[in-house]
Amino acid sequence: MKIIKDSYKENISGYLFIAPQILLFLVFLVYPIIDGIRLSLFKISYQDEVFIGFENYRKLFSDPVFVQSTINTVIFVVCIVALTVVFALFVASAVFDKNAKYVSFIRGAYYIPVMVSMVVMSMIWSFLLNPANGLIPFMAREMELSTVNFLGDPKWVLPVIIFVTFATNVGQAIILYIASMIGVPKELFEAAEIDGANRVKIVFKIIIPMIKPTTIYIIIMNIIAVLKIFVVIQLLTGGGPNNSSTTLMYYLYNNAFKYNQLGLASAVGVIMFLITLALSIPQLKAMFKKD
Repeated sequence: MKIIKDSYKENISGYLFIAPQILLFLVFLVYPIIDGIRLSLFKISYQDEVFIGFENYRKLFSDPVFVQSTINTVIFVVCIVALTVVFALFVASAVFDKNAKYVSFIRGAYYIPVMVSMVVMSMIWSFLLNPANGLIPFMAREMELSTVNFLGDPKWVLPVIIFVTFATNVGQAIILYIASMIGVPKELFEAAEIDGANRVKIVFKIIIPMIKPTTIYIIIMNIIAVLKIFVVIQLLTGGGPNNSSTTLMYYLYNNAFKYNQLGLASAVGVIMFLITLALSIPQLKAMFKKD
């Protein structure tokens, strides 16, 4: 009986310690999600709310701008996540076992853009790419090369935003990969070298399988980050030209704060939440799967 009481007291003390975090989680995460789902079923004006069921969702899927923003978002997610994982793996696997000072320099060099505000980075790229007085078009004109309006041409605007976002955030993935690779037992590398394995085989047969949890974490975090991409779009293109760079988050922002369509914006938020779940759950299952 005494053992049961002691166990009960230990459990209670544990719950008390995590109670503030649970409360914050419920208030700032769970409640907004539930309320967002509720608002997506209403037509909301300044004074009242009218229940309209799934009418907001019907409007969304019949809106060509929403369809275009969904396609753009999927392109961003696939391209940025793939580029981040492949490039970070390449850099990390090339330097993780080199001299400690060299590794520290590489980590610092790639992490500097991550520390800089995305607003500042977007303004820098806006200055560089501005077709009228930007540095890159100016240098192209000085060298008598053909100039391209990177931010005004529908063919170029998506690749430019993908590159800017990738270049700004890839440093975090490189640092995580280097830390994971340093933690791989050295005995595995020594055994592989004795067996005559070259660098490529070591990377694909040992390093990549051993750092699988880190890869899954990077994929999930980048999916969530890219789905919320907004600052780059707002400062570089404003969703243009002709909505060719509009994303779901930017579409949500416009409906919520420009057009006062809070119900419609809430429906977009619900769809983004479902997309995040659909993309993240398979990755989480793979992380916890026992090989």
